[in-house]
Amino acid sequence: MGSEAFIQQDLFTILDFIRWAASRFNTAELEFGHGTDNAIDEANHLVVRALNLPHQMPEQFYHARLTHSEKRSIVDLVDKRIHDRTPLPYLLNEAWFGGMQFYVDHRVLIPRSPIGELIGEGFRPWASAENIHQVLDLCTGSGCIAIACALAFPEAQVDAADISTDALEVAHINVERYQLGEQVKLHASDLFDGLPAGKRYDLIVSNPPYVDAGEMAILAPEYQHEPQLGLAAGEDGLDLVRRILLQAADYLTEHGVLVVEVGASQYALLDSFPQVPFTWVDFQRGGDGVFILTAGQLEEYRGHFALPAQA
Repeated sequence: MGSEAFIQQDLFTILDFIRWAASRFNTAELEFGHGTDNAIDEANHLVVRALNLPHQMPEQFYHARLTHSEKRSIVDLVDKRIHDRTPLPYLLNEAWFGGMQFYVDHRVLIPRSPIGELIGEGFRPWASAENIHQVLDLCTGSGCIAIACALAFPEAQVDAADISTDALEVAHINVERYQLGEQVKLHASDLFDGLPAGKRYDLIVSNPPYVDAGEMAILAPEYQHEPQLGLAAGEDGLDLVRRILLQAADYLTEHGVLVVEVGASQYALLDSFPQVPFTWVDFQRGGDGVFILTAGQLEEYRGHFALPAQA
């Protein structure tokens, strides 16, 4: 039986296509991690969003029969997901962060930071909303962290910085979607270098590149679709983090706080700076590798953060 006949004669409902897609994903041994962590959830997300339906819908909808064009669009997406190993958010041009939807494409990393949980909690107990007036999101990518911070602290001004002009174009799309152009300002900046002179922030948040050379060499195909500029960070994954640690005190207010995600490079960071009292966040919804330092701590340990001499 040809594939077209199979689609027409054997698959009818939303549930049929979710089960079929999950089986194909498992057979293909896909890598998950861009919003889901298993084949069934991935298939459910693909099918439901391909039909422009919400994830929370009446149970009986899963038994609804599909039109031929709807079937074809789902099959095409499943084929691309398998044959090209393209992450699903790129195929759908949407990703979710902190319960909010964002536009994404190959110009930016796909949002997946546990920092979203911290934003939802207002960064308590390390920060208080009434004291957050200026926020900086370094390496903003799609702008998801900056936008989530703006919505969490509606009285605050948010600067979002990235070295990639491509990424800033995507961030602009998302800022406009959320109508936050007056509150969120985008800056083309190599970390702190292109920011407004003399400005200080009550909160600096960063999810910078932190993948070390060894991990970059064995990345699954799905992750190779993402821009290397947003992933690679030198031999130990700390090239940008070291610069942030060295300079952040100059951009924080007296009672300011720095929040940085370093992922698996957490262990290299601890080996590099064993004297520094990093606070590591425990997340309720999964994730790790996020540390917090105060402005006072950054100033106190500034000498430890000095960049190594250039060869």
